[in-house]
Amino acid sequence: MTLVTQTIILEVPMDNIFIPQLLKMPERTYEFQLNDYISELETLTPVKGSFRVTHSHNYLEITLKADTILTLTCDRCLQTFNYRLTVDTTEIILLQHPPDNFSLPLEREIVTEDLSETLPPNGELIVQSWIYEQLSLAMPLRNLCGNDCQPPSPEEDNNDEITKDDRWSALASLKSIMPE
Repeated sequence: MTLVTQTIILEVPMDNIFIPQLLKMPERTYEFQLNDYISELETLTPVKGSFRVTHSHNYLEITLKADTILTLTCDRCLQTFNYRLTVDTTEIILLQHPPDNFSLPLEREIVTEDLSETLPPNGELIVQSWIYEQLSLAMPLRNLCGNDCQPPSPEEDNNDEITKDDRWSALASLKSIMPE
């Protein structure tokens, strides 16, 4: 008699995680595989990877390893190209009750070490929003297609561009009256 095992991959929705619920989970950890689209992010492929959150009494440790493919527009030549966006990050979020706004002074000095992400210990972690933020932070600041591209010049499309856009015709008339 042989024993046959079957692996079942469950599609876990990216619902909010109620933080006190993490204390009841094995090793106070919730982990699942990602294979879904993020509603606020336009991607060609679903976001694939793994998400893990561990409750460590006074903080959450969140780990994300994911990738997807985006279509970007080159800042230099204005052509579209596909870009693989990869994220491998860990973040610590402190669990503390928010301060009572009435007890805070109107003006106070804030030390940069005090700036950190916090959630209330009895609150929720909004998983899809957190993943969206991490993917957004990983996006390139300059979109360059990687080809030896050049910006489009008005001389390449002399007749078409100049007749479509009055600014080019104004520039052309200035060039004609300016001595070289």
